Amino acid sequence: MDAKLVVIIAGIILVVAILASLAILRGSSGRFTYDTQGGTRPRATEGEGNTQGVAVKGRFTGLAFAAAGVFAAITAKLWSMQMVSSDHYEELSRQNQTRTVTTPAPRGRILDRNGVPLVTNRASLTVAAYRDLADDAVLVRHLANVLGMPYIAVKRNIQDYNQSAQSLHTVATDVRRSTVAYIQEHASDFSGVQVVERTQRQYPYGTLAGHVLGYTGTITSEQLEARIEALEEGTADARAGQIQYESGDIVGQSGVEIQYESLLQGIRGEQTVQVDVYGNVTGSTSSVPPEPGSDIKLTLDLKIQQACEDGLAHAMSAGQSQGYAEAKKGACVCMDVTNGEILGMASAPVFDPSVFIGGVSNDAWAALSSEESGYPMINRAIAGQYMSASTIKPLSALAALKYGVYTEGQTTVCTGWWTGMGEANGKYCWDHAGHGTMNLQTGITMSCDPVFYDIGKAFFYDEKNPEGLQEVYRGWGLGSTTGVDLPSEAAGRVPDAEWKSEFFSDWEDADRSWNGGDMCNIAIGQGDILVTPLQMACVYAGIANGGPEYVPHVFLSAVGRDGTGDAASYETRKRLEGTFGKKSDIDLVKRGLYGVIYEESASQAAHFTNLDVTVEGKSGTGQKSGEDDYSWFVAYAPAEDPKYVVAALVEQGGFGSTSAIHAVRDVLGAIYDQPDTAGDTAGDGAR
Repeated sequence: MDAKLVVIIAGIILVVAILASLAILRGSSGRFTYDTQGGTRPRATEGEGNTQGVAVKGRFTGLAFAAAGVFAAITAKLWSMQMVSSDHYEELSRQNQTRTVTTPAPRGRILDRNGVPLVTNRASLTVAAYRDLADDAVLVRHLANVLGMPYIAVKRNIQDYNQSAQSLHTVATDVRRSTVAYIQEHASDFSGVQVVERTQRQYPYGTLAGHVLGYTGTITSEQLEARIEALEEGTADARAGQIQYESGDIVGQSGVEIQYESLLQGIRGEQTVQVDVYGNVTGSTSSVPPEPGSDIKLTLDLKIQQACEDGLAHAMSAGQSQGYAEAKKGACVCMDVTNGEILGMASAPVFDPSVFIGGVSNDAWAALSSEESGYPMINRAIAGQYMSASTIKPLSALAALKYGVYTEGQTTVCTGWWTGMGEANGKYCWDHAGHGTMNLQTGITMSCDPVFYDIGKAFFYDEKNPEGLQEVYRGWGLGSTTGVDLPSEAAGRVPDAEWKSEFFSDWEDADRSWNGGDMCNIAIGQGDILVTPLQMACVYAGIANGGPEYVPHVFLSAVGRDGTGDAASYETRKRLEGTFGKKSDIDLVKRGLYGVIYEESASQAAHFTNLDVTVEGKSGTGQKSGEDDYSWFVAYAPAEDPKYVVAALVEQGGFGSTSAIHAVRDVLGAIYDQPDTAGDTAGDGAR
């Protein structure tokens, strides 16, 4: 209603009320009254007292003033509402008729270092509807029949209380074009149903790098609450740059997808819709389109990543062909030793990230989480914890040299049976026939256990540095995470006296005490020591560099949302400087590692002599009660100017030269375009 008209009407009502009150008062007032009992003789009213006439007049007077006050207040309020606060109430009225809903934004793509897409988005035809449609049982049943879905599933999707009432609720994704055409041709039968184009994750190379890339899924209530709390606790500037999340949003759940969620997640679009008094959508007005997330470049090289995957599969197959039937799990990592860039990372068993698109089924999730399937969701390259086996012997040698418990010229006579801690505590060398006289360098080359038993014994009885061995292990990064930019990394374990006492707290004191056997075991990479394949890749990168280890990473750069230039890029960070005594100590270890490749076994050397570059590395064979041996192999190249390191582990794959060697050689072959021609059985003569 027009403001002036309201004021005029209110004024008229007020005037009429006042005039009516005055008329009433006029009719009952005067200086004289007539005596109704004695005729018409007038009688003075002054001093008459509290008569009925006087009372009536007083009441009418009060009523007049009260009415005037009420109408004055109404008039003032109307004037205030129409004149002073009209803009405010007009805005409230507008808000009651409209709602702002958001639309999801496409996630950024994930690319390899050369720009090859590893994860992209594809268009998906989606049938959607507003929540009020759930009340139309006939329409819902008709829609369910057309989509080939259960009625209750369609109804629940439409109702979906995780999303706002005014948002379009997804009923079905990846709908066939024939179904979409039918719905559009019979639009009158599907009032309120819309076909919209959304995006879904697409994996051009299937399971390739699945553990690194990760997968996406609907945001959980716990994730949503955590993000809301983080938003509330942040500063104003931080909140301004944070992404706002809503129920139903698709977010990263593992791997790079969750690690770099803030870059990959786009900015939601907004649309203003008109609603009726019941909140049902009746139309739409303005809209702001969503802004896609940033594309991310990883350090992975597609060619090397594929080689890691294929090489690991080859290694497991080779183990199985040699009688190790359970050689079905493992990991392979290739890294640039000069900067920590991870060029390839494979884990087996693999999983397909696409099974999570649109929500993973109960059966699929059960398979992904079962022991029978080998727990394929675990990234064994960073989360698998294993005995290091003989791959740790170069560090044991460096510790011995640093603390002087075993010198470069010292020797050990290996008969195949070591009794340094007494006959009752004797230990076998892996070669029961014995290696003869060994020094530190040949001990590394031949992986002679008694040499390292002597080192363990020496540390155990060293009063000055009884845990010098553990200190060197930790000095090369064992027992702590590497800092790789992937979730769920394990720290491994470097056991010592304190750890044993706490870990076995239920044992008798004598059994909980650290003894010489414990020290001898960890000196050869057995006992309670645990490492990850990535940790050992970092250790050998440090040896190759002469000490420096760099933080391993998979992030290279983020492409700006406008598609031009890099919004962010990784800066190489030094992780640590490996612990050792003097440079000649590293040189001795490297000579020993050279011997492993070319001198330990002719059949083993045959895998590498057909490469144009020189390789240095170490095999390892881990033992676990009740299982077949675990196969290790770690190597770097070119030895003269190291660039690449490759570490491989095959669970229950036998000797290092039986299985894991093939993964390492295949990756180096892919890098230098020189495939292995030695065959699967050529390395069986070495441990």
